[in-house]
Amino acid sequence: MSNAPLMPKATAVWLVDNTALSFDQIAAFCKLHPLEVKAIADGEAAQGIKGLDPIMTGQLTREELEKAQKDPSYRVKLAPPKVTVPEPKRRGPRYTPVSKRQDRPNAILWLVRNHPELKDAQIVRLVGTTKPTIEAIRSRTHWNSAQLTPMDPVTLGICKQIDLDLEVKKSAADAPARQEMPEDPTLLSPEESLNPEDPFGNFKPLEETSKEQDDVPDAASVFANFAPAPQEEEEE
Repeated sequence: MSNAPLMPKATAVWLVDNTALSFDQIAAFCKLHPLEVKAIADGEAAQGIKGLDPIMTGQLTREELEKAQKDPSYRVKLAPPKVTVPEPKRRGPRYTPVSKRQDRPNAILWLVRNHPELKDAQIVRLVGTTKPTIEAIRSRTHWNSAQLTPMDPVTLGICKQIDLDLEVKKSAADAPARQEMPEDPTLLSPEESLNPEDPFGNFKPLEETSKEQDDVPDAASVFANFAPAPQEEEEE
């Protein structure tokens, strides 16, 4: 936004007629030459121009005006705008300065390699090229393909980082939703994989398996059954 008020000459006419500001103060506020302000005061310039009140338009506060009238060396400042006007949306391909057009193929190659999700129309908006050029670089049929080096278009000054991020985010939003892979029914649960199978193909609970392992007989109890029986004493 410019630091000059809207309709500077009309504002200067009003300030000359309705305030005690000096010519230098009015000239500094309206971005005019002091001699031009003097000509307006003498009626030699801006004839037929109706004065515009900067206080009514919100470009100057009454406190700022009173402060400036008390101090001739003080420079009047514009009041901060109450409404932020967005920049008009640009239509059509981006204009690339002549000095940077030689780097445009390198920027296209960088976008094709690092952001393959971008559509040709998005690259056209970012770099200001044509779809046949993008296709030639993508298929390596460009006349200067052997000399191309991928370079970030933001670093080259061809586009802004916020524009690049916006296009990448838009591509991610337009991408189809990722489908979840169904679970493989042949996979076993952790409990099933840790427990052995019985002869009938049924899995035993972990508690039963641990109980069976605790009931396994030791070697002494097994070989005790094979000990020789004690011989009875013969009767005398």
